[in-house]
Amino acid sequence: PTDPAWAGALAAHPGARPARVTEQHRSGYVVAEAPGEGYSPESRPEWQRAKCPPEQRPAVGDWVLVEGEGASARIVALLPRFSAIKRGAAGEHYRQQLVAANIDTAFVVCGLDADFNPRRIERYLLLLSGSGVQPVVVLTKADKDGADADAAMRSLSATLAQGVAVVAVNAKDRASVAALEPWLGEGRSVVLVGSSGAGKSTLANTLLGIEKMKTGDVRSSDDRGRHTTTHRALVALPPASAGAGLGACLIDTPGMRELKPTGEEDVAESFADIEALAAQCRFRDCRHTQEPGCAVRAAVERGELDAGRVANFLKLRDEVAAASDQLAARLAQKADARVQGKALHKRLDEKYGKH
Repeated sequence: PTDPAWAGALAAHPGARPARVTEQHRSGYVVAEAPGEGYSPESRPEWQRAKCPPEQRPAVGDWVLVEGEGASARIVALLPRFSAIKRGAAGEHYRQQLVAANIDTAFVVCGLDADFNPRRIERYLLLLSGSGVQPVVVLTKADKDGADADAAMRSLSATLAQGVAVVAVNAKDRASVAALEPWLGEGRSVVLVGSSGAGKSTLANTLLGIEKMKTGDVRSSDDRGRHTTTHRALVALPPASAGAGLGACLIDTPGMRELKPTGEEDVAESFADIEALAAQCRFRDCRHTQEPGCAVRAAVERGELDAGRVANFLKLRDEVAAASDQLAARLAQKADARVQGKALHKRLDEKYGKH
């Protein structure tokens, strides 16, 4: 592949070649230069340090430059990304976690069983907003007794109104998952995200045509699954038809229990319907709780807007605002540290002279 944004890195490392990260582990990375081929080059030392920000390290889907062959192969540069899916890492301190990079489409997978949760889908869509990645909601287990795809579609009517595609499939049936082929064209990259037991690995296996991803049963009490996928992995899908070129690249991910925003999300993009109503509120700073003349609450009372969606909007809006404040504080601290560092070097240079 060639990308104009790579020109600087390629010029700086004329003997290096691009490779894509297919697996990420604590000890390093697996990269590939062609489908079905993978090897583990030596990683850059700074990426293994605890203080290295996660978003500055390669993630599955990233392109890197590699020099050397065999045991002497080593990564010398991380190439610029065109998209990235991130979330806030678990814990009290602000950190970002990079889920996948250089992705065209994210399949937000949710089962048509007790796993079905429109509010969780909205949270996933919020995390994808502004990432440069196209979301597609994939409802699995359409073959299961009691599955009601039409009712699910109705509960996602606001999501559909935002232009997000929603597709119901039987993840075990190749003919059914063929409905996803418009997003699986040659050279495309797709990531599967969703909770454990949603059917991500089953869907991946059906698309691959082989049982490559480990799958497991869900609990009968709540249809939730265990983490059968333990790490992210990128694999190449077979061509959609005979004689076609290479198919898409697919990334399966472990189920995510916690979906914290990073503060960079666009709430207005994910909840455009509520934002449009908010513009009609009597007060510009209306919080849509107790204020008189609230157009949002009036729409809920008329049955035109789902109360659960509004509650989720308010919750996510506050979470994004809090994360944004944390991000701003972190950036300010880093900027202050750089200024202090430059001042220290200047004083040392003045006292001892430049080396």
